[in-house]
Formats: sequence, C-alpha cells, structure tokens
Amino acid sequence: MNTIWAVGGIALALFCLSACTRELDVQQAYDFSLEVMPVQNSIAKGETAEIRCSLKRSGRFANTQYTIRYFQPDGKGCLKMDDGTIFKPNDRYPLTRDTFRLYYTSLSTDRQTIDIYVEDNFGQLQQRTFNFNNKDTSKRLSS
Repeated sequence: MNTIWAVGGIALALFCLSACTRELDVQQAYDFSLEVMPVQNSIAKGETAEIRCSLKRSGRFANTQYTIRYFQPDGKGCLKMDDGTIFKPNDRYPLTRDTFRLYYTSLSTDRQTIDIYVEDNFGQLQQRTFNFNNKDTSKRLSS
C-alpha cells in the first residue's frame, strides 16, 4: 500500500512540475485604441480643421513606442501636429503623448480624404479615416 502512495505521489509531483517553466511570461504588447472627437465634414480651400485625438491603452509596457503617419488618397492638403511638426505623407513620426491634436488645412476645392495610422512597435495598428466635402464659400459671398 505504501508503494502505491509513493508511486502516486511521485506521479503527481512530476505532473505538476512538468507544467511549470522557469521562464517568466511578461506581457509586452497591450491593445490600444485611437479615440477621436467629432470632426467637421466640410472644409473650404485654405480652412483648417482640428482633429482631437486620444490614445487609450489597455496596459502599459515601458518600452512601447508609438508612431503616427498619414496618407491622402483624395484631394490635397497639409497635416500638422500641435507641436508644429508638418507631416509628409507616409512618413512615420514618433508619438510621445497620449493626447494630441492634428490640424488639417485644405489646399484644394475637391472632396478630400485623409487616413491616419497609429502603430506601436509590436505591429498593432489603428486607422481612422476623415472625409471632407468642399465647402463652397463663393455661394455665400454672392448672396
């Protein structure tokens, strides 16, 4: 009977120890989202629209780095960060704050679309698309 208990105890110990590893599993990549306040949907040439953004993280890892970039598939305009950085399309810029503002200035009378991408160094990506219709100011001036 003692032999059965001894074999059973050894089997249980081996089972429990085989499930353990000596490596500590540290989560580095945390989900995040990009929240944006409502943005105007029409814009005139030369007018600037403010885009208020907030990065919401589900956790924090000290070495996480975020970058921001944009692409403009329709129309022509200029995107600027609230610190004065003027973005070039598809170039990545470091994002060092969780709350920031972008300023889009229309340079055309066409319908305009900009896509904003925020990515972390673990490959997670958030995209937001903004569409601006032409605001024809000549109609208001002639009335």
